[in-house]
Amino acid sequence: MSTYSADTPGASSRPERVGARPARRATTETKPAFKTTELIAYVLTVLGVLIASAMVDENADGQGFGADHAWFYVTLLTIGYMISRGIAKAGSYEHDDDPRTD
Repeated sequence: MSTYSADTPGASSRPERVGARPARRATTETKPAFKTTELIAYVLTVLGVLIASAMVDENADGQGFGADHAWFYVTLLTIGYMISRGIAKAGSYEHDDDPRTD
């Protein structure tokens, strides 16, 4: 905290400021996840993988696209989605206009 006074040598004609705190601007980290296109793309891709796995049977010789492959790809998609949300939250801020958060 700083104090300014006109009596201080070298001080300008600024008004006296004692214990004043600067106005704090409330921010949120990022948009909520349900408002992002990342979530929509993630959900549609997961649905596509699961539908494809249901439509294509795994043959007796082990070839095909079975449930084990599908859930492996869904796991990879989930890891990728979580990393992308973490990166998004790491450095971006959005102004919070909601009066309930004051």
